[in-house]
Amino acid sequence: MANCNKLFLDFDKELNVLSTKKNKLFLSAINVRKAIRKHFKENHPDYIPKFSYQGSNELGTMIRTKEDTCDLDLGVYFFRQPDVEAKTLQKWIFDAVENITDTPSMHKNKCIRVIYAGDYHIDLPAYFKLKKDDDSEHPQLAIKEEGFKESDPLDFIKWFRNSSRYSPQLIRIIKDLKSWCDNIRNKMPSGLAMTILAEKYIQPNDRDDITLRDTLKKISEELNKKWACEMPATPFDDLFKDFDANRKKNFLDNLKAFIDNADIAIDKEKNQLAASKLWKKHLGFRFPEGADEDIDAKEAALRAMKVSVLAGVAKTDPTGKIQESSGVPHIKHTNYGG
Repeated sequence: MANCNKLFLDFDKELNVLSTKKNKLFLSAINVRKAIRKHFKENHPDYIPKFSYQGSNELGTMIRTKEDTCDLDLGVYFFRQPDVEAKTLQKWIFDAVENITDTPSMHKNKCIRVIYAGDYHIDLPAYFKLKKDDDSEHPQLAIKEEGFKESDPLDFIKWFRNSSRYSPQLIRIIKDLKSWCDNIRNKMPSGLAMTILAEKYIQPNDRDDITLRDTLKKISEELNKKWACEMPATPFDDLFKDFDANRKKNFLDNLKAFIDNADIAIDKEKNQLAASKLWKKHLGFRFPEGADEDIDAKEAALRAMKVSVLAGVAKTDPTGKIQESSGVPHIKHTNYGG
């Protein structure tokens, strides 16, 4: 049936943030760090900020959204015991970056968000840790409404990179799943949740279209057994814990619809263009459209032609078509490296 593997490989490239935007993003991050250092040196000299990139940039799973925006997570660390509340520490960071762009920054529950309208945003979660080089101590994340709570994004990065399932294909499947959620919206799971589910339930195959379909099926099977998406690193919480009935139903309904169309695209649809439109429906407009032909039949004909040529029975007719019945015989051919 319709093999769309090459389309998925092309789609992966389309999801990559353009180098011009990425360069601007990291230049903005440098300016943000400078502004925060300056503010704390002048106003809170006992607090010396240190920085660490985290999230999708470090995992290699950053994607461009359908509006062509992206985001960067930049952790702000203080290696001391705070003598202020979590929301106050966040507010100090907010004060440092409040006027760095024309669009007002946001004081969210778990971070300060610096917004570069129509381009990207930078999230600034704040942490404290008593001893910088003590790996047995996990950082404490500042949460506006809850205070400080243990959280370790760098531990999550280590877990991911050390996973036995870590591979270029896993990276691609995570980006596919994130693009799906971005395309659907309506409170679909976070990129972090989809990263965990993909790592846990990926079903490797030589073809990315089959891998994605089978991974979606495994996710559906496991979530219907147990509705949970547990962090594999500190704080080991359940990312689906706060999903209400409507949000859970929305995700499972979209998951089923995606699986149903993936089954048709892989198992029933022979025309690559028609199959690609089924994938495009879920993955978004950047998914490329295939050729308006039976790709599998074309590949089968080429394989048969190869066998005929190597066997020394191939002939070329006046139209240039290679076959075995009539025409000019091929000279002996050796398939070096084939």
